[in-house]
Amino acid sequence: MNKLLVGIIYGIFGQIISFLQLQGSVKWGWFVKYPVWVLLSSIVSTYLYIKSVDSLVSWADGQLWPSRLIGFGVGIIIFTTLSLVLFQETISWKTFVCLILAVCIICIQIFWK
Repeated sequence: MNKLLVGIIYGIFGQIISFLQLQGSVKWGWFVKYPVWVLLSSIVSTYLYIKSVDSLVSWADGQLWPSRLIGFGVGIIIFTTLSLVLFQETISWKTFVCLILAVCIICIQIFWK
């Protein structure tokens, strides 16, 4: 279970950096203003994603799919949360259902043996 939590935590931080890189560039023009910093932050996010996948694959006894699906679900949750908090975007019913489905995907991967 420790590897699962470590993998999810690495994934969360990777998703936050990626969100700020991509959506921050669109919303605040970061790439135009600070292209070197945006590009250098991709090294950090890549490292975090590699560590996340390594931990999750290790937790899943070498299987790749659980790490991909857990990472996808975590990404949906982080994206929704940061869009709501940073950009005050409302959550539509469609987004809410997708968020619930992301939680279900994570739970299926973790609890269904």
